[in-house]
Amino acid sequence: MKKLPVIVVLILVSVIWSCSDVKREPNRVYMPDMAYSRAWETYAPVDTLEKQGIHYNRMPVPGTVKRGALFAFALEKDKPGDTASYILARQVASPLTTLDGPQHEEAQRLYLVNCGICHGTKLDGNGPLYNSGNGPFLAAPKNLVGDAVVSVMPEGQMFYSVTYGKGAMGSYASQLSTLQRWMVIRYIKDKQAEAKPKAAAGSGGGKTDSTAKKS
Repeated sequence: MKKLPVIVVLILVSVIWSCSDVKREPNRVYMPDMAYSRAWETYAPVDTLEKQGIHYNRMPVPGTVKRGALFAFALEKDKPGDTASYILARQVASPLTTLDGPQHEEAQRLYLVNCGICHGTKLDGNGPLYNSGNGPFLAAPKNLVGDAVVSVMPEGQMFYSVTYGKGAMGSYASQLSTLQRWMVIRYIKDKQAEAKPKAAAGSGGGKTDSTAKKS
């Protein structure tokens, strides 16, 4: 029994001695950037990171796609005087072949908000900015359903124009997501398809039968 206090004292001494030499820093850490994140205040200037040896430009990693988004447009914007990407865009197929009811309503809303002011609610190129020549724009925007070139323009080429801008029209890449741009183009294509039978019926109404016998 006399040995019990001695044993207890030895155990306490061992514990105290072992705790007195605790290492507060690890020797080596595998992938320290993932183990220990570097705090960064919101809206802090990038140059504060540069001073720490961190090179961050706020841009997503090339080739990555955010959750729920479509794949990015593979073609880059043509340099001044070049049209290679614009021509290649004709071969890019739209990922949207149809629009259901809610998608059609949303595509129509997006068109009216972003495109209707120039191209008109009827897609006839007579939006408020032109207003039959009485608006602030002197040049008439393209008639999306009546123009001989635009009415048959491939979807990929239309997407290129909306993404990078074409002529007097600027880029809408910052206003519309990739999916929204394809939705608007699908809406325009559906309207163009609706206008073709009407145009054919109108052009055929005044024709006469050349095979009819003359009296």
